[in-house]
Amino acid sequence: MPKQIYLLYGTESYLIQEHKQKIIEQTLSVKDRDFNISQYDLEETPVEDVVTDAETFPFLGDNKVVIAYHPTFLKAKPDKLSFDHNVEALLQYINNPADYSVLILIAPYEKLDERKKIFKQLKKIGEVLPCQPIREWDMDKWIKSIAEDLQITIPESVFELFAQEIGTNLMALRKEIEKLALHVETGGVVSRELAENLLSHSAEASGLKLVDAVMEKDLGRAIRLYKDLVKANEEPIALIALLASQFRIISQVKTLKQKGYAQNQMKSYVKAHPFVIKMALKRERAFTSEELNEIIQQLAETDYIMKQGQMEKGLAFEMLLYQLIHIKNREMV
Repeated sequence: MPKQIYLLYGTESYLIQEHKQKIIEQTLSVKDRDFNISQYDLEETPVEDVVTDAETFPFLGDNKVVIAYHPTFLKAKPDKLSFDHNVEALLQYINNPADYSVLILIAPYEKLDERKKIFKQLKKIGEVLPCQPIREWDMDKWIKSIAEDLQITIPESVFELFAQEIGTNLMALRKEIEKLALHVETGGVVSRELAENLLSHSAEASGLKLVDAVMEKDLGRAIRLYKDLVKANEEPIALIALLASQFRIISQVKTLKQKGYAQNQMKSYVKAHPFVIKMALKRERAFTSEELNEIIQQLAETDYIMKQGQMEKGLAFEMLLYQLIHIKNREMV
């Protein structure tokens, strides 16, 4: 049975939107939604005004939905505002809500102070729905779910690209899959080539692609990737830091693997997302420990050369790529 009061909290905006939409659909018919939904920002409006609205009868129809964003008074350290919220008025309303109103509080914060009386009452009388970012291991489930919702098929072989390019941001994932759906239409299948061409690219994902180009001894591809990143306003020094980070993780993972650690045990030692560790495990097989140490040393030396102004940055980075691939090519001699 639907509640009269909901608290949606967390930083995953996609889940907040999904829960909010479902509550509205359960409460109001389509024809009543234009007149019986009101929204407030509690950084600009006192909560007692929201309570007054919730207590007021619907303009048309039998029910209404009142949505209030940013209830900062639920945080451990509330933000300073130009006014004070009358939280007592909200407490009184929670204990005796209007049966024709549904109140939704939306707190897009990572944490709330669960010790506060107001939070405890919301949990006791209403429904508290956490909306936190999803875990890496849940990504496959969400890709399938969104694809089914949009009536397209995404092969499992393509899932890795989504995790690599987008991470675990559900709103971004939804937008990227919607973009793909426009190209394949209803019932279509997303090919790997289409996904590679259309997915928005992150700097970290491009860093992984540079690692792959070195691993595959493909200097031409490495330089093309570098020039694409320069066009996207990425600085060579920042790219060296990105590459160094990737190769350090690969080196750490290789060492831990040699010591007998499983992937799920590595996250206690490697300060990186589980997906990054998973990708590093795939890549470490292509490098010896000596090669990784030499690559990291070469990155450090080029970083120093750039920062000392001893060579033009673009030229220094292209020379670096040549040297990294030369390290890999030695095994062929």
